[in-house]
Amino acid sequence: MNNARPVTIIMVEDDEGHARLIEKNIRRAGVANEIVPFTNGTDALAYLMGPDGSGLVNKGRQLLVLLDLNLPDMTGIDILEKVKNNEHTKRSPVVVLTTTDDQREIQRCYDLGANVYITKPVDYDGFANAIKQLGLFFSVMQIPETE
Repeated sequence: MNNARPVTIIMVEDDEGHARLIEKNIRRAGVANEIVPFTNGTDALAYLMGPDGSGLVNKGRQLLVLLDLNLPDMTGIDILEKVKNNEHTKRSPVVVLTTTDDQREIQRCYDLGANVYITKPVDYDGFANAIKQLGLFFSVMQIPETE
């Protein structure tokens, strides 16, 4: 990600194995950006929205959210909705990365403002390859600052 300001990748993934695989393959694609990992929605939202819930804490930062839909404490849909409905985080790209390939769920995510929806391949090599390609995509992607 060759923007003037460093882009912080917020990874919301409760499966530790998937999280390690995602980070490893993003690094393999040459992306050195900071990755801030969360295993549940509550902590991720607290980070994204700040202590007062305004989202102002991230003003002027460039964030990219990698979001699993199946979390232990809430759905990724809840997080997506909050991020995209907040004036300070709404421009942050959200990449949904999940095992769910239900067409209604995919449609709903795009309706709520998801920028990319990726279904995790079931096998290790397919998953690793998909993430590596996602990393290459990240390296050329332009990301706006939060307001």
